[in-house]
Amino acid sequence: MNLIKYFLLLLISFMISGSINSQVPNFRLYPSSTNQIEPAIVTHPTNPMIMFASAFTINFAFKSEGVYVTTDGGLTWTGNDTCTGSPLSNHGGDPGPIIDKDGRLILTHQGGFVIGMYSNYSTNLGQSWSSNYQIAGNDQDKGSPATDDVPTSAYYGRTYLVWTKFTNPFPISISHTTNGAVSWSAVTQVNNSLPNRQSLGPVMVVGPNGKSYCSWASSILTSPFTEVCIGFGTSTDGGVSWSVNECAYECNGIKSSSLQPWGIRVNGYPSMAVDKTGGSRNGWIYIVTAEKNLAPAGTDPDIVFHRSTDEGQTWSAGVRVNQDPINNGKIQVLPAITVDENGGVNVVYFDNRNISLDSSQVYLSRSTDGGDSWIDYQISDHNFKPKGIAGAGSGNQGDNIGITSSGNKLWPVWMDDNTGVYQIWTAPVNIDEIGISQISSVIPEGYSLGQNYPNPFNPNTVINYQIPKAGSVKLKVYDALGNEVATLVDRNQNAGTYEVTFSAKDAGTALSSGVYFYRLETDDFTENKRMVLIK
Repeated sequence: MNLIKYFLLLLISFMISGSINSQVPNFRLYPSSTNQIEPAIVTHPTNPMIMFASAFTINFAFKSEGVYVTTDGGLTWTGNDTCTGSPLSNHGGDPGPIIDKDGRLILTHQGGFVIGMYSNYSTNLGQSWSSNYQIAGNDQDKGSPATDDVPTSAYYGRTYLVWTKFTNPFPISISHTTNGAVSWSAVTQVNNSLPNRQSLGPVMVVGPNGKSYCSWASSILTSPFTEVCIGFGTSTDGGVSWSVNECAYECNGIKSSSLQPWGIRVNGYPSMAVDKTGGSRNGWIYIVTAEKNLAPAGTDPDIVFHRSTDEGQTWSAGVRVNQDPINNGKIQVLPAITVDENGGVNVVYFDNRNISLDSSQVYLSRSTDGGDSWIDYQISDHNFKPKGIAGAGSGNQGDNIGITSSGNKLWPVWMDDNTGVYQIWTAPVNIDEIGISQISSVIPEGYSLGQNYPNPFNPNTVINYQIPKAGSVKLKVYDALGNEVATLVDRNQNAGTYEVTFSAKDAGTALSSGVYFYRLETDDFTENKRMVLIK
């Protein structure tokens, strides 16, 4: 196949999928024969080598929360499908892992035979656990923890739990601990819910100034229980009192007990993150939900993003995160969001854009401009068919997936049954290499640098190149005056064919329309090509 045909095929593939395939080798955190669903993952506040993940585990009638820990940056994981905090029979899922400033692992969860919200803690990285502590009794739902890891905050080290109190008016409840989950404060309410609404799926983060932020879905009380608003609250006194906007912005969620064609339960609950990098977007708050039939979402479920640059007082218009063609009948659901150490905004979600409707893959969308533009990357290296799990509730495959940033890597976690049983999978994504994909390991006959496509472009384009032997590779972009504006590749690479995404918005300064050049340089080869940016 000649290069022209090769590039045309790549372009067609890109146009159909609406994304750049950047598969990363996948593996299970803790391979077992127990069903593991609803994963969540967090990173130690000061030691990125330590991460703590959990999952709702189901082994026939026995239910618990899995405990999975790494102390070497994800190279190895240890754990157990059972949290050993006694009594073992009173663990009921909805796990909420968190690590406080002292490195103590805290795990919140629902009760088993005694309903309510509970917690356990470990001082030895999950090897043993305290007994259950009841934070709240009666019917509660979807607890989500957060910890204040801001050393200058008046509430540094305080750990919080927010959840839905499952009695009218279905408000968001909160409790906190100041002693590493040995005990918890009395329960108070964040909000009251709008009339004929229920507040569901709360999530909480602490900003760089120590302020606490909580968001939730405001859902109608009758079937199909659509999420029609995102509520938002701010606390400046360590979660004691809250300034609340019950409808910070309107949405149209996808809450359903039977999303077709999978027949699984899904929701449009928010996932929220805050920029704490100290950079130009420090303090910006980001929320993603799954929505449909309300712009910018299409007639099928899409991932929709909103941001606030003023601590939640006002919110941007929605931005469609997934970049496949709109209204194409494909499904994107269960988003989770994190901000990495470089200020990049990263969203992971289930997606079936490339395959038959009855299967799914996992995608990551990344923005380096605060959510204005997005590039999609397929991170799963296999497909699976979503389905309900016996013992988890009718049609329940799990209500959430997760993602965290550690060092210079992203760690998404999701559940799928590729092995025949639902397991927690991950695909560590090196931020330096995101957008660089080795699309073939076949050794080419010689060096080559392909023409970027599309060309002209705005703002993203793809560059393809081939190297016949391992060695140092540099790929850089220059303006018409010869000034370097971006380094796309600067590392040793094995022989093969590669493609790299360049975004004009990723450059250190805003690029204007005009002619640019990109240059491939190895020990034995140098070539330049011309490309045109049109805004």
